[in-house]
Order: sequence, then C-alpha cells, then structure tokens
Amino acid sequence: MKLMQIALILCCAVATYNFAVVAAASSFEDNDFAEFEDFDSDDDFVEVPVTVGGGAPAASKEVPVKEKEPVVKAAQIQDDEEDGIVEDEDEFFKDDEEFEGFDAGEIKEETGKKPAEPKLTVAKIPMHFRTHWDSYWMEMLMLAGLMVYFTNFFAGKAKNAKLAQLWLTTHKGLLDDNFVLVGDDGKVENENPGLMKESESLYTLWCSGRTCCEGMLVELKMIKRQDLVSLIAGLMRPQQDQVHIKVDLTRGVMDPFVFCVGTKKTITKAFKEYADLSKYCTLVSKPETRYNVPAGFSVLSEIPEATSAILENRIITALSRYQQYIDYIHISDQYSGPVQVEDANNLKQPETKPVLMAGFNLPKNGDMEAVKPLLILIFYLMERLKGYRLSKEGQQKAEKNRSRVEEEFLKSTHAARAEAAAQRREDKRKAEKERIMAEDDPEKQRRWEAKEQKRQAKKKAPKMKRLAVKSL
Repeated sequence: MKLMQIALILCCAVATYNFAVVAAASSFEDNDFAEFEDFDSDDDFVEVPVTVGGGAPAASKEVPVKEKEPVVKAAQIQDDEEDGIVEDEDEFFKDDEEFEGFDAGEIKEETGKKPAEPKLTVAKIPMHFRTHWDSYWMEMLMLAGLMVYFTNFFAGKAKNAKLAQLWLTTHKGLLDDNFVLVGDDGKVENENPGLMKESESLYTLWCSGRTCCEGMLVELKMIKRQDLVSLIAGLMRPQQDQVHIKVDLTRGVMDPFVFCVGTKKTITKAFKEYADLSKYCTLVSKPETRYNVPAGFSVLSEIPEATSAILENRIITALSRYQQYIDYIHISDQYSGPVQVEDANNLKQPETKPVLMAGFNLPKNGDMEAVKPLLILIFYLMERLKGYRLSKEGQQKAEKNRSRVEEEFLKSTHAARAEAAAQRREDKRKAEKERIMAEDDPEKQRRWEAKEQKRQAKKKAPKMKRLAVKSL
C-alpha cells in the first residue's frame, strides 16, 4: 500500500515537473521579450533529482536553461524603434553612393562561393620631378636670353660711349677755336667739361662764347645698341648714328626768312612736324635744275632770293661732296618748335627765335675725320647769315607773310578772345560793385544801381539799323 502511494506520488511529481517544463518552454516561445527575462541561476543546466520506488534518487536529468539576458522594458524598445531604423544588410550593399561599380541587384548567391568584389582601377600618375635636363629647356632658354640681353647691353653701352668720345676728340680743337666755353655743365664752376650723358644712346655738348650767337647745342644720337629689341628692329628698318647741331642766333643778326634743304624723306617729315616750315614755306619743284642741288635733295623756301643766296657755289659743292652725310640744314627766324595742337584757350602765339639747325650722319666705320668739314660748314653759314641782307621786295614779302600768319591766328582764336574780353569786363563790374557797396553812401549806391539797370535794359533792347533816305 505504501509502495503504491509512493509510486503515485512519484508519478504526480514527474507529471508536475514535465508540465512545468512544457509550460515554461511554451511561455518562452510565445513571449517576444523572453530573451530579456532575468534568471536567478547563472548555470546552463539544472539537475532535477528523480526518486524511484524507495526514495533513492534516480539519475539526474539535465535540462537546458537559456543564458540570463538583460531585461529591457517594452517602452524603451519602442522608443528605440522610433528613433532609428536599422537597415537590412542587403539593403546596405545596394547603396550606390557607398559602393561604386558594385551592382547588388545582380549578385547571385552560389553555394561555397563569395560574390565577386568590384575591380578598382588605379590611374598612372607621372612623376612630377625628373632628373633629365631636357625637362628644363624653357628655363635654360630664358636664362640664355637674359645673358645675351645683358651682354649686348654692356657691349652696346661701351661702344656708344666710345663713338661719342671719339667725335669730341676729333672736333675739340675746332670747337675751342670758335667758342670760349666748350662743354658747359650748367654750374658756376665748370667741374666736368665735356659731353653730358643723357642716356645710353644720347650725349649732349653745350658751347657758348661766340659772336652772332647765344650758344650751340650738339646732340649725339647714337643707335640704341644697348637695346637688343631696337637692334633687331633696326635689321628691318636701318638706322644710323647722327649728330644734331642747333645754333641759337642773336636776334637781329639774320633777315626774316625761312629755308630748309635735305633729303626728300627728311624734308617731307619736317614740313609736317615744324610750325615755321608748314606756315611760311612751300616745296620747290625741280630743285636740281633751279638751284643745282644734288639729286635726292628737296628744298623748302619762303623767299626765292634768300634761297638762292644760301645755296651758293660753296654750299652746293659741300652738298655734293658730303651728300651721304648731310641729312638736313634748317634756317629760320620764326622757329617755334613742333606743330602744337590747336587749343581754343591759347590766346597768344608761340614764342619764336632765329635758329640754324643741321643734322649729319656719322660714318659707320667710325672715321670722324670724314665729317669734320661739316662743322666748318656750320660756322661758314653763321657768318653768311650775319652779313646777308634781303632786298626791299624781299623784306616786304617777308612782312606780308608774317602779317598773314598773325591774321590767321587771330581768326582762329576770335571766339576765345571775345569770351575772354567779356569775362574781363564782367570781373571789372564785380570789382566796382564791391567797392561801391563797401562805402557808406546810399545815394552813390542808388546812382550805381540805376546806371546798371539802364545798361542791362539797353543790352536787352532789340538792335535796329538806321537807314538814311535821300529827299527827292
């Protein structure tokens, strides 16, 4: 009987245990949050003692128990689901911005094989620095150009200085015989007599202390040998070293006339550039037959008799013998420089002065003795102008020409002069009004205002012309 009770109790206990295990398993499967349940035991398995019959414990049966998981409340999980969405792994690999060239839609899963990885192409970048000299050909070319330029600069500078000094040495004795002071530097004490260097291709020499002239300025204009660009341009347009001489004559020494002789190219250019030549002179046609000048020369003349007196036998001989060196000879008593731009506000004619100017080419071989007679020609012309006098008809023609030029100037500036005169009258009236108003005499001020009103009324009144009618 007791055995039956024990067996019955044992069966009930086993049934109860199995029922509990099944219920626990079903509760884990139905509960979504079962993995977060907290267990008291950390063991993976729990041994359940089983007694058989007389109470002897049977072999223990191991029941698997899940690991303890942290308990998370449902509200917290719901908040996490609302805050962020966890993307699926497949969706992540389909992102085109993250994986370029990787088409996740066409990946086929194969058993035992991984999907092919995208192929990356690495661009070949050339080396920035190289050790070959041909990589620096541009820099070497620039350095070579700079070296050639500076070498030419110093060589051309030295050659121009040498030619200028050679000209001075050759003509120094002749200049000392005709002038008291040669090579004035503008100081009280002439510290550095000789050539004055204006630039690398321009040298000047001032001489003074001679009768019939105030002074003589010599300009040595050399080719710009120090400038490589100018030398290259000279290959297409040849240039020559030149000496320009300008003698400021004393007023009253020469009679009034304007004259110029020189090469055709120079005469054409001078006729357009210089005011005295364009206003007073005309181009002589066929000067070879009229004045016996060499072929290739042109003549600008104001008074024919003065031109014939200047182009005498000695001058014609010098022109023929030194034709290759003579560029121009310009004589004028109305020299005012280049043609000025017309200005309506310019109410005064430019100042004029008598001059003797000449331009000579220097020899290419540097033989300055060959052009020394040309300086003697300048001194001969100075003496010739000092002693020559125009005839009565020539004097009248010269005066007529100068009156004509003055009238043309007055006509061109008539409007400007009228405006200036009106402005002067207005300024005079303003000054008179200020003077009257400053005085403490009301009667005098009243008379002045009445006079001014009368003048204004007369000015505004229409102008009428009076006609004289003869009686029958």
